[in-house]
Amino acid sequence: MKVEIDSFSGSKIYPGRGTLFVRGDSKVFRFQSSKSASLFHQRKNPRRIAWTVLYRRQHKKGISEETSKRRSRKTVKHQRAIVGASLDLIKERRNLKPSDRKAARDQKLAKDKESKKVAKAARKAEKAKSAANVAQGKLSRQQQKGAFQKVQATSR
Repeated sequence: MKVEIDSFSGSKIYPGRGTLFVRGDSKVFRFQSSKSASLFHQRKNPRRIAWTVLYRRQHKKGISEETSKRRSRKTVKHQRAIVGASLDLIKERRNLKPSDRKAARDQKLAKDKESKKVAKAARKAEKAKSAANVAQGKLSRQQQKGAFQKVQATSR
């Protein structure tokens, strides 16, 4: 036994009951009674008609005895380590005072600045050395940069 659902009211249509309406675009609508068919043809909104299933669903009617209110789960916060930082390290950093944090940051910046200065001096010395080689005619600029060395062609 196949029980259909009313297209307008949402109520059940048992075999041998109701009417069928096929629209021009071949969509089929089933109606339990002429009342729901008439309201459908008047283009009434079933959500605004109090006795339809859609209205009752929208206004939460008659579901209190069926299902009790679902309890929502409380989210529990977990702390986990990140790649490169253990949980102890993260907690330690979080508990640092802002003044200590600022001092550590300034110290790191000074250290980085010093290392950049040393690297720049090394590059300058390397450049001076290569310039001396070019002046003597030992290496060209391309050779100095590591360009591919052209191989002399040899015949058999």
